[in-house]
Amino acid sequence: MSLISVSNLTFAYEGSYDNIFENVSFQMDTDWKLGFTGRNGRGKTTFMQLLQGKHEYSGHIFANVTFDYFPYHVENKENHTLDVISSLLPDLVQWELMRELSLLQVAEDVLDRPFASLSNGEQTKVLLAALFLKENAFLLIDEPTNHLDLEARKLVSSYLRSKRGFILVSHDRAFLDHCVDHILSINKTNIEIQQGNFSSWWENKHRQDQYELAENEKLKKDMKRLSEAARRTGRWSDEVESTKNGTRNSGSKVDKGYIGHKAAKMMKRSKAIEQRQQTAMREKSKLLKNIENSSPLAITQLDYHKSHLAELHHVSIYYGEKMVCKDLNMTIERGDRIALSGRNGSGKSSLMKLICGEDIPYKGTFIKDIQLRISYVPQDTSHLRGDLSDYAAEQGIDESLFKAILRKLDFSRTQLDKDMSSYSGGQKKKVLLAKSLSEKAHLHVWDEPLNFIDIISRMQIEELLLEHEPTILFVEHDREFRTNIATKIIEL
Repeated sequence: MSLISVSNLTFAYEGSYDNIFENVSFQMDTDWKLGFTGRNGRGKTTFMQLLQGKHEYSGHIFANVTFDYFPYHVENKENHTLDVISSLLPDLVQWELMRELSLLQVAEDVLDRPFASLSNGEQTKVLLAALFLKENAFLLIDEPTNHLDLEARKLVSSYLRSKRGFILVSHDRAFLDHCVDHILSINKTNIEIQQGNFSSWWENKHRQDQYELAENEKLKKDMKRLSEAARRTGRWSDEVESTKNGTRNSGSKVDKGYIGHKAAKMMKRSKAIEQRQQTAMREKSKLLKNIENSSPLAITQLDYHKSHLAELHHVSIYYGEKMVCKDLNMTIERGDRIALSGRNGSGKSSLMKLICGEDIPYKGTFIKDIQLRISYVPQDTSHLRGDLSDYAAEQGIDESLFKAILRKLDFSRTQLDKDMSSYSGGQKKKVLLAKSLSEKAHLHVWDEPLNFIDIISRMQIEELLLEHEPTILFVEHDREFRTNIATKIIEL
């Protein structure tokens, strides 16, 4: 057990005027299992790169451990898996590797196969197993769940729960809750660490936000009342002071000393009120700095003239020569929120592409009206580059609406002017979702829409779908999201 100490860390990318981190200080224990959370673009991956010494920064990072990053970059994926692991672990003890792989339910024969032939899920498990065998290493695990189906997520979550000494970036709430004991959160103005899992951190954050909002309202009322009192007192002081130069009253001479004393007393009271105002303003300035903006989203679907939007009867889908989905019967009705479920490779994406009109080989009966308009969000974001305005024009969507949705999804105004190729994975996915929400469609088809997307934005999307109840077909391995949203679950 040792400490990782971060003190006065300040960092900005070259050419940028905005610091990603500014005078950040905190400590972590190397035995902790830290869940790393924060909105997209806040600097989670950047912070892990700083720990690895990949960028110059001001301040200090001190640690007695080496930092290893997941996903590990494999130079030649055509090499056998065992050779890939041996290059990562020169002192590999094979029985230890077999023990780790058995915990992750990975078959022994993967070691004799080319690494490239492994599924994304198998690659994730193999690399995690290898990295946890490294001596004196503190693992930086960056979004391991993006290529894992629901069952694999449960398995990897249980595996991580049995380990210690890592930072885990994940936006899957159930996954985090099961395997971490501390939360490291990048907020708007600071980085903080709390003991507990994501749910306990979120509850504490919600409680703190509500307290600050209530205090803010109270201080606003106090400041208004004090401002009115200061004006009244100042006015009375001026009026009393002006009577010093008045005429005799009932034959008596005006007592200027008394009146001056009374005016001074009132002025003193006015100054005291002003000081209380300034104190209230200082207290108010400390509030609301870390409250996240999560404005409600909206979706307006076109009305469809039939109750059934699409039907599949005894449909089998093929990927090349291989049948990936057999004898499927499914009807999409107005108002359905259908979740497709199944292991990776079970045909979920192929089925979605078929429904969207792509040329996917199949047998059976597939009925879809030619007038049905579909908005599709694919998994892949690698094609996104260039200017948002040009992209909106190319897609035939309202640019103002499109950018307004992105602003609600925590895009700053400066981010709207950047090239999309510079966006984080989560920001790119938000571009595809904002495009879909801007399109006029009868049916929305979303293939793993939440990959890389931060938790607060996930909650916004949940609220959108629950409030507006659009007809949607989706694949999503975030268990909590699927449980909350789906009206039907179809297992492939």
